[in-house]
This record gives sequence, structure tokens and C-alpha cells, in this order.
Amino acid sequence: MLSNACKYAIRAILYLAIQTDETIKIGVKKIADDLETPQPFLAKLLQQLNKGHLVSSTKGPNGGFYLSKNDKENTVWDIVKIIDGTTKFDDCFLGLSKCSDENPCPIHFLVSPFKEKLLNNFRDKTISQYVFEIKQTGKVLSLKDFEI
Repeated sequence: MLSNACKYAIRAILYLAIQTDETIKIGVKKIADDLETPQPFLAKLLQQLNKGHLVSSTKGPNGGFYLSKNDKENTVWDIVKIIDGTTKFDDCFLGLSKCSDENPCPIHFLVSPFKEKLLNNFRDKTISQYVFEIKQTGKVLSLKDFEI
């Protein structure tokens, strides 16, 4: 449902929300290494997120990307809007051009509640709330340090 770019962007923002603040900034190389994402691609995503006012950055020797308190009040939906746009949640899960409650595909009524719940969660929870849950439950953003 979400593009790889959007997934990388969400992971990067959650990573920055956990690791940074106005005094601690991280360069794109470290972010890419820690999240195991392609650095040039991630750099472009972070620039796009910065232009969309979802990520902050400073240049110079102590520069890098970070999330301010205001940045952490954004939602995952804000990220989705900037990276993928909003149409993915309107599109048919099976890829049919005309799928709706009035003209449903074979799995429309199975997928529709899932999409609605996900959409509401993306819109209603702030990045800060996700970070709180990650810290409470021990959820991970990367499998880099795990032996699989």
C-alpha cells in the first residue's frame, strides 16, 4: 500500500524522533547505515521532508537532521501526504479502476475496514505517540543488530 520511499521516510522520522532533538543532530550517512537504507535515496527523502517542514536540519560541522518538538507533533499521515500523496488510500487493493462501496471488488469489504483503521491511526497519532509506544514495547526500526 505504501511505496518503499514512504516506508523509508516513516522509519527515518521515527529514528530521528528517538535519537535526536534540537541539540543532537545526525548526518544522513549514519541514519542510512543504522536503518540499512540506500544513502542517496534517503538523502533526497530527508530533503523533501525538510522542505515539507516535517524534519529540521542545520548545516556545518555540527549539522545534520533532527526533529524539533514541533516536528514530533506531526503525524505519519503528514509523511504519507508528502511522499506518496493521499490517493493510495482511495485506490482499489486489487488495482481495479472503479472500486467503491457501490461498485466493490471481490475483497473490497474485507480490505476497506483495514484501510480505514490504518488511515485513522496515521492521522490521529503524533510521532511523539509512536515513539512512546516504541520505547514501551521495544519495537524495532531496523534488524541490523539482530542475527537472522
